[in-house]
Amino acid sequence: MSRRVLAAAIVFAAAVVRFDASARQTFSSRVEAVRVDVLVTEDGTPVPDLTAADFEVRDNGVPQRVDLVSSELIPLNVVLALDLSSSVEGGRLSNLREAGGALLDGLTRRDTAGLVTFSHVVVQPTRMTGDIDELRRALNQTKAAGATALVDGAFAGLMLAESGEGRPLLVIFSDGYDTMSWLRPELVLETAQRMDPVVYAVSVTRGRHAFLEDLTRFTGGRLFSVDSTTDLRRTFVRVLDEFRHRYLLSYSPRGVAAAGWHRLDVRVRRRAVTVQARRGYQVGPEDGGR
Repeated sequence: MSRRVLAAAIVFAAAVVRFDASARQTFSSRVEAVRVDVLVTEDGTPVPDLTAADFEVRDNGVPQRVDLVSSELIPLNVVLALDLSSSVEGGRLSNLREAGGALLDGLTRRDTAGLVTFSHVVVQPTRMTGDIDELRRALNQTKAAGATALVDGAFAGLMLAESGEGRPLLVIFSDGYDTMSWLRPELVLETAQRMDPVVYAVSVTRGRHAFLEDLTRFTGGRLFSVDSTTDLRRTFVRVLDEFRHRYLLSYSPRGVAAAGWHRLDVRVRRRAVTVQARRGYQVGPEDGGR
């Protein structure tokens, strides 16, 4: 067995172990306080200046009393998960590096970030760090080759984003469909619903991309489809700006069962706006009739 194949086998075995462990995790601070990251838009533009009184949150159908957490108090924990399959060679890779660099430029000294790349193998070139120069060097050293393990790459990105203390954001880029993953999409989607990271995805793929659509919807994020990688820089910058304009709600669950799956319904009172938030959270190992 070659060293590369052996390394891939070890990485996959570790992923399976971590996936099994993640299936028993609970969402955000257990049951004492639930945090919900919410995007409110009107005609595609984030709506500013809302207060806690503007929001209505139902936990398994039961209204909750919510507080609005100042996003300025919590640093960001941003992970880039980038498709480096052979179709990204040449100009596409240059555009992707530029886009990633532009997103890194938008981070503050308090934020941390990390990088995951995927082709037929998944690689984490750096640790989670606040050293943007280190990340930029790793990004500029990336090379494109091989097939596309999108589902595995998304899973690795989720795990890395979950590992920090800040407000977790996972940004996935892919220009193709999955051809190489070991993990099943439904298992990764199940895991994502039990975790904190909000997932934004940017795709250059024509037609529907069911996995990315589900992953972004389940976590309260968004999927952007672009016509060309020349649009990536503007889109990556937009993703970070939009994430900073999201609202972070917090509440202590009242009137609901402690264990199981908790379905969330988040609305804004008296306004015709679009609200995006994760579909729910898990307490304990039981599925609770989801």
